[in-house]
Amino acid sequence: MPTNVTSAKKNSLPSNLIRQLFTFSKAQLSAFSGGLVDYLIMIMLTEFAGIHYTYSIVMSGIIGAYINFKVNKIWTFQSKEFAYSSSTKIQILKFAVVVLNSVMMKAAGTYLITSYLKTDYYISRLFTDGFVSFVFNYNLQKYWVFKKSQEPKTGNTPTLPPDSTN
Repeated sequence: MPTNVTSAKKNSLPSNLIRQLFTFSKAQLSAFSGGLVDYLIMIMLTEFAGIHYTYSIVMSGIIGAYINFKVNKIWTFQSKEFAYSSSTKIQILKFAVVVLNSVMMKAAGTYLITSYLKTDYYISRLFTDGFVSFVFNYNLQKYWVFKKSQEPKTGNTPTLPPDSTN
């Protein structure tokens, strides 16, 4: 019997890794969608409305964040087996904390790189966004904002523990 359990664990490792990579990929696609809208609005506000790029980043970031929240909640982190551990209202509050810090890091990072390395703000923003998205946003959204409940949804028998799904 122990051989079967060990064998089952070995067989689930590749599928768990694939599931994690799939979730990460969905999160990146969601972030890219929100980020693309964010980036285009930032350029329009800066270039056509004459708003300083740091303010444009804040305004466009709010719109991009809304898109990212909706896609993540409905598609990226949704689980058939486990419910979210927080209500939508709490998720929105947690997401707002993540986004506010993310926007501040993006604005500050873009400003610092643009000012001190004398690069164009377009380039500075792309570099800063990549860093903030991979290091900060994904992890906090997955493990804090859209954290799964430890209990399976009613009527479902889980195949993997909550830490392994998303």
